[in-house]
Amino acid sequence: MTKKILIIDDDASLRRVLEYNLQEAGYGVVTAADGETGLRLFEEHRPPLVITDLKMPGTGGFQVLAAVKARAPSTLVIVITAFGAVETAVEAMKLGAYDYITKPFNRDELRLVVKKAFELQGLSEENRRLREEIADRAEFQSLIGISREMERVYATVRKVADTEVTVLITGESGTGKELVAKAIHSLSSRRCAPFVAVNCAAIPRDLLESEMFGHVKGAFTGAVRDKTGKFRAAEGGTLFLDEVGDLPLDLQPKLLRALQEKSIEPVGGTTPVKLDVRVVAATNADLERAIAVGSFRDDLYYRLAVIPIDLPPLRERHDDIPLLIRHFCGKHGGEGVTFSPAAMEELCRYSWPGNVRELENTVARLLILRNGDVIETADLPEKIAGNVPSGERRIINLPPDGYSLEELEREIVIEALERNGWNQSRAARFLRIPRHTLIYRMEKYAINQEETKR
Repeated sequence: MTKKILIIDDDASLRRVLEYNLQEAGYGVVTAADGETGLRLFEEHRPPLVITDLKMPGTGGFQVLAAVKARAPSTLVIVITAFGAVETAVEAMKLGAYDYITKPFNRDELRLVVKKAFELQGLSEENRRLREEIADRAEFQSLIGISREMERVYATVRKVADTEVTVLITGESGTGKELVAKAIHSLSSRRCAPFVAVNCAAIPRDLLESEMFGHVKGAFTGAVRDKTGKFRAAEGGTLFLDEVGDLPLDLQPKLLRALQEKSIEPVGGTTPVKLDVRVVAATNADLERAIAVGSFRDDLYYRLAVIPIDLPPLRERHDDIPLLIRHFCGKHGGEGVTFSPAAMEELCRYSWPGNVRELENTVARLLILRNGDVIETADLPEKIAGNVPSGERRIINLPPDGYSLEELEREIVIEALERNGWNQSRAARFLRIPRHTLIYRMEKYAINQEETKR
């Protein structure tokens, strides 16, 4: 879209010179011969930039400046003043003018001032947009992202937050599954009650049942007093079961019963305890595959996955990387630090196997080790910046004597499945194909996880 400029000057010849030079530079120009007409045209066109002479009969430049800034504070105003009257121009800048140019001025000086004004306006607009995005995302805790993939996540969270259904959050490690669970809790009517997290993979197996359901005194050696457990600690609130795919098979029926009956039975106890707890679970494992091999109960899966939310990996939402980097800079004390365009391009191009967690750690490290307030490509870790010129990058290195297309397709499908932990839905998204197409290719080439490992 052509940027529009309003020129207000009572000198007809200067007005024509300004109009010609700015139109030649690619701008759209509207002109007025006096301040009153100029303000009327400003209301009609609302240009982002106004250039006005200070000395005009009738409505002068100071009045124009005051009126424009009162009606549209974000509009930039450049004032024109005669040589030797710089003090007047400085006074105008104190009142809100962006810059000034003195007569006579040359074409290059005019174009440079206008270009810088629009660049500043672009930065201000971006900062405003980012502030609005961050404010809009405040309800989602520290979830950051404006990509279509994340918008779908936000939409689902809003819909399910204030319900009682169980939610299963899937996604690779480091994608922010616990943040989604916290967002669901904070948007629900349970927000004032506890949010209790349990990492099913981090607690020793022989302690996990007691940690989750509690125990009574004397239930086992060392049980010297009653223990309430995580379920009862989350009473009235939300219990988050992280890495639920690692839950031992013999504990799964007890969790299923707790979900169905809304009650638990502590270890060593004989009386069920009624509870009011909403359960949200998460896993980076392919539970459908786990069901197929017998390590996860299908009835528990369907009870947990009433509402599934699949978090996309960072490599599928590169549009979010600049926003995340700014967020992490603020979080780790780098508010004034910027990234060069080349460095930002490399960061956006990297595949981020560790997802958002890896990106945050990288930003924190760059802030600590930086040499100045601008992060350059040379400051990036070698694995991110790389040492292969962009013109020599290749996705696939084919042998000089050729290769079977079918064999190549088979290897690509296997690679996509392995990268995504053999989760067919994520692998299909990675390949940008429908899931049924992926399944067809797997059947066509006899691809399965067990055979591939051999």
